[in-house]
Amino acid sequence: EEDTKVFYVATSTGGVWKTTDNGIRFTPVFSREAVHSVGDVEVHQKDTSVVWVGTGERASRQSSSWGDGVYKSTDGGRTWKNMGLRDSKHIGRIVMHPDDPDVVFVAAMGHLWGPNDERGVYKSTDGGATWRRVLFVDAETGAVDVAMDPQDPKVMYAGMYQRQRRPWGFHGGGPKSGLYKSTDGGETWKKLTNAGLANGLPTGDIGRIGITIYPKDPRILYASIEQGERYNASTQYQKPVAGIYRSEDRGETWTF
Repeated sequence: EEDTKVFYVATSTGGVWKTTDNGIRFTPVFSREAVHSVGDVEVHQKDTSVVWVGTGERASRQSSSWGDGVYKSTDGGRTWKNMGLRDSKHIGRIVMHPDDPDVVFVAAMGHLWGPNDERGVYKSTDGGATWRRVLFVDAETGAVDVAMDPQDPKVMYAGMYQRQRRPWGFHGGGPKSGLYKSTDGGETWKKLTNAGLANGLPTGDIGRIGITIYPKDPRILYASIEQGERYNASTQYQKPVAGIYRSEDRGETWTF
């Protein structure tokens, strides 16, 4: 963020590109790896030579391409090393601790076409040499997003997403989807959705969740929540609860 002329672009099926002149020219920096589909790219803000790429796009179409885990670069994207989670197939998000680039969290979505075990939120404290799963629901529910409070890294949020693609259709939500919060650096988690109407979030089946935190005042955060309840057409739900939700108390209560 200190040098906004340098940034990376992650593409669904075209690798990763880097610019150092504010987008006038782009150079491919992820074209010699085994896969070409990317879900996320993350740069450490203090040590910008450390860059992570999560492979496998986040979309859920029949044409979505998959990956083979997470990759790490320590030279600003010139070379890469696969750091594991190869069976996660689709990576929703990667975040690093703001002061310690060895502390990494990965939101692993898992297989699109069927259940598998390697999904959920994973944590590494040794730069990706080893991984420990810290949030898991079941073999059909993966993590699509994870966010860290920039002022208090112990406070974290994660979006869990129940989904499965079939040749004839798509289950894009369910009772296992939900928004979670941790106050101990991702060691334990509390589910915020389906906690009752008192906190302002929707109950029942929901789908994909996106999370963002306001950096200047992390008490304020937003969640984009996809509808997951019954629908009578592809875009018309019987009980519309999807949309943008805002919290001003670190996720304890919400306003639509």
